[in-house]
Amino acid sequence: MKLPQTPSLRLDGKRALVTGATSGIGLGAATALARAGAEVHCLARSADQLDAVCHELAAEGFTALPLPLDLTDVKALEVELAAGEAYDVVVNSAGMARHSAALDTAPEDFDAVIGLNLRAAYFLSTAAARRMLEAGKPGSIIHMSSQMGHVGGIDRAVYCASKHALEGMVKAMAIEWGPQLVRINSICPTFIRTPLGEQTLADPERRQWIESKIKLGRVGEIEDIMGAVVYLASEASALVTGTSLMIDGGWTAG
Repeated sequence: MKLPQTPSLRLDGKRALVTGATSGIGLGAATALARAGAEVHCLARSADQLDAVCHELAAEGFTALPLPLDLTDVKALEVELAAGEAYDVVVNSAGMARHSAALDTAPEDFDAVIGLNLRAAYFLSTAAARRMLEAGKPGSIIHMSSQMGHVGGIDRAVYCASKHALEGMVKAMAIEWGPQLVRINSICPTFIRTPLGEQTLADPERRQWIESKIKLGRVGEIEDIMGAVVYLASEASALVTGTSLMIDGGWTAG
């Protein structure tokens, strides 16, 4: 009897792009991919912060390159990706939130959230997939979505709109690119301890409500997301596309 081989979680020889790589979940994703063996290109607006992140990764012996770019500048993004070699893995962790009651939403806040969370994510996906398809190589595109892409939340109408739309986008793109083995998925965390998340967790009443909804009884840590990133980037998830990996502590279970 020949035993089956466990698919590898290693990413040696792979090139990965991570957006929002200077803090929070994006920094965790870049670190996880580098430690799994990938050459990581870190994208964010702040050149100084990117240099600091790449320096820290290099100090551990990893290959990390800075890519200072505003993700919402779709034309510049498309030019950058078209000029380089196709990435094997793209992790989009850039995102924002401007929470308010729906009746208080300002058009400029709506445009900013949709512009980054959906519009930029859409054209990052198409630019990355186009290069993968041109190169005739498989690839994995991973979007950092949210549990709020599957449920509603207090003062989160715009944020939920952006993430629900992102989930639909992922499904449609998976159908389109699946025959060429370009996979696209999302990761949907609950509230995570990040600079963005701490703004909400600092409110005792809101934190109590959050913890009451998470069946495992705690908010998430960046480390809770890192393994999922490596899984979806690797051959271990070779048959996974068009779906959401819920890391929500049971929030959406009911």
